[in-house]
Amino acid sequence: MRAQDSATASSPIAVAEPPATSSTASAASRTEASAAAAHGPAAASPAHQPTAAAPSPATAPGRSGTVLAGLGVVAFSLTFPATAWGLESFGPWSLVALRSVLAALVAGGVLLAARVPLPARRHWAGLAVVGGGVVVGFPLLTTLALQTSTTSHAAVVVGLLPLTTAVLGSLRTGERPSRLFWGAALAGAAVVIVFTVRESGGALAAGDLYLFGALLVCAAGYTEGGRLARVMPGWQVIGWALVLCLPLAVAGSLVALPLEPVRLTAHGVVGLVWVAAGSTFLGLYVWYRGMAAIGVARASQLQLAQPLLTLVWSFLLLGEEISAAAPVAAVAVLVCIAATQRADRRGARTSRAVRTPARRP
Repeated sequence: MRAQDSATASSPIAVAEPPATSSTASAASRTEASAAAAHGPAAASPAHQPTAAAPSPATAPGRSGTVLAGLGVVAFSLTFPATAWGLESFGPWSLVALRSVLAALVAGGVLLAARVPLPARRHWAGLAVVGGGVVVGFPLLTTLALQTSTTSHAAVVVGLLPLTTAVLGSLRTGERPSRLFWGAALAGAAVVIVFTVRESGGALAAGDLYLFGALLVCAAGYTEGGRLARVMPGWQVIGWALVLCLPLAVAGSLVALPLEPVRLTAHGVVGLVWVAAGSTFLGLYVWYRGMAAIGVARASQLQLAQPLLTLVWSFLLLGEEISAAAPVAAVAVLVCIAATQRADRRGARTSRAVRTPARRP
């Protein structure tokens, strides 16, 4: 009788249960998985549950951003020697105008081939700052400076650019580097200032004034470009900035070329091509991508290596005599790079530790 009752009782359950659908089976699987997890050791505390590891500055995005920004620095380090070569064939105004025209044609062709839509109206003011700083202002002022300064001297003076960029970036983007970062950056800047005054005989030359002006406009262009590279690809930032400056560059070429003599040489043509395609377009493309990945302040300090690299290129390509103080100053600011990068990584770890809530056992 009990066996009959038991069989009778189990029968309605078997009949009433509907056939399992895929969603029902998935739900059942999830329920079983949850139940199994509840009996396992991982369920003892939420702290033991597996979670996705938060990315750190040493992960792939941080490393790739550093590599990209570093490639930009290498491209920029060739700018002064290439400009010196370009001045063998063109006047300063013609060289700057032609490099902007050629770079804009390359950028415009890439934008057309990729069918990139026009940027939003709110981004055009920032693109104008990028164009005025890195497409027009910095090339023009440094080219004028190189008529009276050597490339090695100009390279070390431009070693102030990382500090200038870090300051403007902090004001514009809200980045807050640590005190150790600022200490190392100021130390690098002090080395550059001492070197500049020593090389100038205790007084600033006209070329130095051009270079200091170039620092300000270039830092503004770098900062704004790094900010825009967070909302659009870096190559589009410099691409649209170049296209925006194209009418001005064409007008400048039409005015300057008849007034300044042109004596084409192999060095002059190579120098023009490099400053147009290498420094202005490709260099700024990887530079802005790197800045978007690791931040304006951290990327800017990588540029402390640029004077040392430019000194090497000036010696190899131009045969310039380098004073004993120049490599010492360059190495000193190179040491400051390591300090700023370490300070930035330490600050990032501390910031994440403060933001991460403590888990209860």
